[in-house]
Amino acid sequence: MEKSPLISIITITYNAAEVLNPTMDSVNSQTFGDYEHIIIDGASKDDTLLIARRFASARILSEPDRGLYDAMNKGLKMARGQYVIFLNAGDTFHSTSTLEQYAKAAAKGYDIIYGETVVVDSARNIIGPRHLSIPETLTRESFANGMLICHQAFMVKRSIAPDYDLCYRFSADYDWTIRCMEAGDERKFYNLRQVTIDYLSDGLTDRNKLASLKERFRIMAKHYGTLPTTARHIGFLLRAAKRKLK
Repeated sequence: MEKSPLISIITITYNAAEVLNPTMDSVNSQTFGDYEHIIIDGASKDDTLLIARRFASARILSEPDRGLYDAMNKGLKMARGQYVIFLNAGDTFHSTSTLEQYAKAAAKGYDIIYGETVVVDSARNIIGPRHLSIPETLTRESFANGMLICHQAFMVKRSIAPDYDLCYRFSADYDWTIRCMEAGDERKFYNLRQVTIDYLSDGLTDRNKLASLKERFRIMAKHYGTLPTTARHIGFLLRAAKRKLK
């Protein structure tokens, strides 16, 4: 039987006391135990660190940063695992066996392992699935239609994970996932075919929707070309209009 590699779970926090407990409890309750949990905190002024320190297994770095993606880069630098997955404050694994499912796939040496995501509210009630469906078979071209896989459901080999590009303030995760796929082998992308992440609505991107969409257009144009990206966005707008009419 293949040995499961160490998995680095990276959680970014800043004044996250109101939402951090579910995330910490979710990690702590996983049936798979060969992981490290890294907390990168932006010098919180509330009880975030008090909550994080209740969990002896967490490695914590708390200092000012230049934003979410700078903090994520710090997490990547601290990671000792062969695989990394980001589980930000407020987000949770869908079940106690979720990390075990990722680990079983990781033991087979896949480059990227991914699953489905549901959106939850602050009471942890499921609102519904994400509006984008994950591809059955993942390729670099899949993301020409947008970020089809939630960043938190996307686990990647540390050896192919680049730093986040800090020129993007809201959508560097979209650029990062594409570059991970470019660095990996498409034959080694694995779909878990199950819900793996409960994503808490009202994150940074949710609060800055227009700016995020503009950044995503720039990222899409960089990777897939300006003309094809413009054509796709015309299609996106037409589909959105049809949904509203219905």
